Amino acid sequence: MSFASPLFLWYFLPAVLAVVLVAPRSGRNVVIAVASLVFYASGAGGTTLLLLACIAVNFLAGRRLEPGAEWPGQRERRRWLLVGVVAFNLTILLVWKYAGFATEQLAVLARWFGGDYPVLQLALPIGISFYTFHHISYVVDIYRGERPALRDPVSFITYIAMFPQLVAGPIVRYREIADQLPQRRTHRLDDIAAGFPRFAWGLTKKVVIADTLAPMVDACFATPAHDMTFAIAWLGAIGYTMQLYFDFSGYSDMAIGLGRMLGFRLPENFARPYSSVTITEFWRRWHMSLSRWFRDYVYIPLGGNRLGTAKTYRNLTIIFVLTGFWHGAAWTYLVWGLFHGSLLVLERRFGWSTAPSDWRFRLGRRALTMLLVVVGWVFFRAPDLGSALGMLGHMLVPDLAGLTDIVSASVTHQRLFFLLVALIVVLLPAGSGTGPFLEAVRTREAYAVRAAVLTAGLGYSGLLVATGTFSPFLYYQF
Repeated sequence: MSFASPLFLWYFLPAVLAVVLVAPRSGRNVVIAVASLVFYASGAGGTTLLLLACIAVNFLAGRRLEPGAEWPGQRERRRWLLVGVVAFNLTILLVWKYAGFATEQLAVLARWFGGDYPVLQLALPIGISFYTFHHISYVVDIYRGERPALRDPVSFITYIAMFPQLVAGPIVRYREIADQLPQRRTHRLDDIAAGFPRFAWGLTKKVVIADTLAPMVDACFATPAHDMTFAIAWLGAIGYTMQLYFDFSGYSDMAIGLGRMLGFRLPENFARPYSSVTITEFWRRWHMSLSRWFRDYVYIPLGGNRLGTAKTYRNLTIIFVLTGFWHGAAWTYLVWGLFHGSLLVLERRFGWSTAPSDWRFRLGRRALTMLLVVVGWVFFRAPDLGSALGMLGHMLVPDLAGLTDIVSASVTHQRLFFLLVALIVVLLPAGSGTGPFLEAVRTREAYAVRAAVLTAGLGYSGLLVATGTFSPFLYYQF
């Protein structure tokens, strides 16, 4: 049940909001928890039992991880309990997400030596990468004494399974939401009024921009190596750069808007990442909740940048190897992670991580950063390393071959128009009022433009949803 499906928009969401409005204040978490499990089960099926098992283990462990009046040996027991719970969560993630990939590599090695090795095939549970990180955040924050453990299982289910963020984030650290869970939220209509425009903006980005570009991008990346050309390679790379941003940031906008309608304030996940002047800045603006999670629970515990230059570079490399593999069990994701990790190390090594003050240098650095990001997305999107390298090779060597018939058929006037709109929106200078639904400009004219864009975008999005086919968000696969 996607946020951009008729079932969700016209039946599930109105029903949930209606019940939330009439339910007693103390019962709102019950409504949200039940609705979230129904939402998840509609897509995950039997793997919902895996989610429930993880919820039970982490909830029970959380109570025993709280710091207290410690007697000899208790601190050590707490530490080993934390290690065991984190290992449990990571084992669940590794088995369901990476066991198939690992056995595939072993099968390849076995064939080289004339043998055979069985390949394990497991259905990937929806959102497992996200709810695993939520569970780890919960137990670690409790162990550190940053927040107390939840005594109410309904509140814990609400945190872990809350349907706005369960499937594709943002990744909400426990300490960011702990104080909101037990509150008796009172301003129900105000929350809905505040959250709905953000939800509508995200729906517009997803349905009008990302879904419109998808067929053209798919046709470019599906082009065989012998038919690939300079024009197809660049059209696919730029198209995917726009599609991924509007799809994922659109989902985040919808999740944040939905969370607000339910009375929660979820963390921001994007801050105009394509306006970045350095790769370091890009990672402060792109998928910010993932970057913050790795910073707090991996980078800083490894020593961060406190143990000298060499170990700082090591820690950055580890973080981006993990970031790459977190996105998927494929060598393309590992290369993408190493590519960005190497760029961060180079920027830190040569002092390029700080943006220049002169506007001409800033403009050049922004163009270079955007180019490097586009190159990285080719690895991220390509089906395998060979396809990615072949596409990048064609991007480096101009030719006059043009587009194949299949790609030409996918390049409609509508898709070119929305590709141009997307480029204009992301390439405008920062501070130009193109933040989330133009809220950066506090003028009557800006509010009028926002209202017009949201009204037209919501109407057009509703029409596309009603007449289109199911289009899952790109980050559902992670």
